[in-house]
Amino acid sequence: MDRDTAQPELTEFPGPNAREWVAYHGEHAAPSEYSHEFVWDVTREADGPFVTDVDGNVLLDFTCHIGAAPLGYNNEKILGKLREFDLVEPMKIAGQDLYFGAGPTPEESSVPGSSHLMEKLVEVSDGYGMDTVFLSNSGAEAIENAMKLAHDNRPVAKYGVAFSGSFHGRTLGTLSITKSKDVYTRRYPQLSGIETVPFCADRTCTPESCGCGFFPGENTGATPSSAFRTMLSPEGGHVDPAEIAFVVLEPIQGVGGYRFPSDAFMREVGAVADSYDIPLIVDEVQSGIGRTGETWAADHYPIEPDVIASAKALRVGATISSAELFPSEKNRLGSTFGGGDLLSSMMGVFTLEAIEEHDLLDNATARGRQAKELLRDGAPDHVVDVRGKGLMLAVEFDDTDRRNAVVEQSLQRGLLTLGCGKKTIRLLPPLDSTGREIELGVSIFLDAIEAAGRRRAA
Repeated sequence: MDRDTAQPELTEFPGPNAREWVAYHGEHAAPSEYSHEFVWDVTREADGPFVTDVDGNVLLDFTCHIGAAPLGYNNEKILGKLREFDLVEPMKIAGQDLYFGAGPTPEESSVPGSSHLMEKLVEVSDGYGMDTVFLSNSGAEAIENAMKLAHDNRPVAKYGVAFSGSFHGRTLGTLSITKSKDVYTRRYPQLSGIETVPFCADRTCTPESCGCGFFPGENTGATPSSAFRTMLSPEGGHVDPAEIAFVVLEPIQGVGGYRFPSDAFMREVGAVADSYDIPLIVDEVQSGIGRTGETWAADHYPIEPDVIASAKALRVGATISSAELFPSEKNRLGSTFGGGDLLSSMMGVFTLEAIEEHDLLDNATARGRQAKELLRDGAPDHVVDVRGKGLMLAVEFDDTDRRNAVVEQSLQRGLLTLGCGKKTIRLLPPLDSTGREIELGVSIFLDAIEAAGRRRAA
């Protein structure tokens, strides 16, 4: 496959082979969230955003596996390095309980492992004074460990603060701070003491113009009156800030609808957390590792996180903070297989290296700007909003039915997209997308919008 000339090509979608694979998978798999009947054929050609399914259809993937494949498929920026190594067995070891190396010293190691990955993560998080990492298997585990170390540092704490529309994972602990769809949390037990604050839904809002409920009432004083601030007892509320273990937020909400907050909102969250010494945890599972044109989405905003939780594009889960916040007692944190996946550690290092070596932060910024301009120029009136940072892009429609129709029409044209929130489609092209690929993908997407509009009107 030549990435420079590849085009989506569909005969029948989903084809007979895909339907057979889906039926076979469903015989024993628990019901879960499968967005569409796309079945990747790992034995066929793929490169970057272009991928072949089991019926030979070529598709353009603007989902990047919900950001978990930041450079798309079979990207030479990753594979070129991976081919240099002879893989070993076992690939997954008891990583938190055993050390491993690939040579006499870390400098002479033939394989970058978890130790090297932690070093890279400290390098890209040094601006926040972070020097310590705990590796795990997933984003949910990264958040769970963030909450644990926050509680360990504030032993009298009995509260946590989360935001409306949030999604932090599917474990029982992370579901307690997930405040989006009812299907995620219904009838599951919750951690006690979680307070919910409105998340800013308007990226341009000010304390005076806010309509989302975070800045309620009139705000004409020097210090804004926010829902976060006023719930604290020194500000007239019911919660003692000394009893709050953490405040946790996605700098950009993912599942909640790709909601990009205002600087005013983020500044106030950071100011309150700083004033009352409340640890601020940022969930960068979907937004981190270059997706927004910065290493961390938090880098765009006037906040100073105390803990970063990462996964997806990183290929492993990681909880990153300063040594003083981590428990010093052995076995206080632990995981038999967390951080023990040799291949994932290598992929995490190679991904961070590719971002640096190929200037992919700048590329994500430029290609994201290109995509937004093309979308805004070509979108009809029933597109309510086009927004994004870097290549974390969102297109919001006037209602859910039209959004769903556009996802389907895009699919029939060979473009993979994903819905989020109630009326929004998210677009996550690879971080090394070219101008041609962005123009091609947006062109297909705009055609799908037009077709969905016609069908809906009819």
